[in-house]
Amino acid sequence: MASPHQLGPVAEPPSIAARLDRLPWTPFHTRVTLALGIGWLLDAFEVNVIGSVLGVIKTLWHLTNTEASALVAVWLIGIMIGALAFGYLADRYGRRKLFILTLVLYSTFTVISAISPGYWFFLAFRFLTAIGVGAEYSAINAAIGEIIPARFRGRANAIVMNFWPLGAILAAFLTLFFINLLPPSLGWRLAFGLGAVVALFTVWARRILPESPRWLLARGRGMEAAAVIEQIESRAARFDVAPEPARKTRAQAPGFFGQLLQLLRDHPWRLALGSMLDFTEAAGYYGIFAFLPLIVLPRVHIPENRVPWFFLIGNVGAAAGGALVAALLDRGGRKVTVTFFYAAAAAAMLGMGVATVAGKASGVMAAFVVVNFCATGSWVAAYPTFSEIFPTALRSTGIGFSVGFGRIGAAIATFALPLVAERFSVTAAFDVLAGFYAVGALVMVPWILWGPEGRGKALEALGGEAL
Repeated sequence: MASPHQLGPVAEPPSIAARLDRLPWTPFHTRVTLALGIGWLLDAFEVNVIGSVLGVIKTLWHLTNTEASALVAVWLIGIMIGALAFGYLADRYGRRKLFILTLVLYSTFTVISAISPGYWFFLAFRFLTAIGVGAEYSAINAAIGEIIPARFRGRANAIVMNFWPLGAILAAFLTLFFINLLPPSLGWRLAFGLGAVVALFTVWARRILPESPRWLLARGRGMEAAAVIEQIESRAARFDVAPEPARKTRAQAPGFFGQLLQLLRDHPWRLALGSMLDFTEAAGYYGIFAFLPLIVLPRVHIPENRVPWFFLIGNVGAAAGGALVAALLDRGGRKVTVTFFYAAAAAAMLGMGVATVAGKASGVMAAFVVVNFCATGSWVAAYPTFSEIFPTALRSTGIGFSVGFGRIGAAIATFALPLVAERFSVTAAFDVLAGFYAVGALVMVPWILWGPEGRGKALEALGGEAL
């Protein structure tokens, strides 16, 4: 019989992270991607529906421009609060609870929004709905990266993000039907109500998803993490995990400000990258969508009843841009893909400025397709990139802070761009939009030189955690 020395060293069993990353793509991963992606579709649906019906609501309730702009402002504030607060809660209480709770919150308040008797009720419930949407940003981006194997992570995350233009296209179709074929006082309410119905279906779809094994492990719940990964490996349809008896051994998350201080102290450059990428793309993206109906479309004589068609065609370009990013992130890598799309978005904004000054609707339409292709590609590439660079215990808080900081850029652009166009010129406004994306491309330069490339790497390696 051979001695232990003759047998050689015994290999250690693979870690939870290694077991997750070595899995092939399975129907489980498809279910995760679809269940989380549909939630992102609903977020886009909500944003685009209000853009399409704002003119109708303004007429029905005799709103001033300031009151109509307040609906945009409270939406951005709500997203900021939701991303910050629920980002922390997802790190403290888990991903699964949060990406179910966020949809319940969204569906409840969007139904109440649909039956609002007047402006002030609608304003309050839009704010509460936005909190649920902001919460989705943190919970979804953290969960998808922690569950999908490393070699598919960029593609899967980008596919989830690419449900956004699909939601925008759905919103355009529905508003064309509800606003043009039904009485205006009823049509906009039905559009919001349908979004809530789809959200409740998505809650049902998400109920079968497990907790992130990486999050469980970061909280000292190794037995539960092992049980979840075993069920994923066995391709179980449901995930039933009994709580561990030794609760006192579980790691406790610090408070909200403790999480933020830890990020600022230990990971300032990662937080700066996420915040600036989100700030610049949100300023550019929200800016162009606020700027279009107020300045650009009237200038080229596109009537209100054709505006949904304009956004519908534009979002075909958005879907194509997101699809290209999904193909490139795990092939060309994060650094090249993100930088290229931010730079391309800057150039596209300048091109749309030229088309707007020319004054032809067809030219503006074509330019908007290109802008949407590049602008959507930029944020679809950015979210997977900065979501994966934070440690697991701080990931959702880091994402939430980045998204919250980005809404500041969105608010600035939404209110500043029409003023720039009125006081200077339309060309100057498009120059500002191009400048936002150019800054985003420049922010990537230090990361290209000194930051890690996320393509194919385990999350623990990117976040500096033990494998």
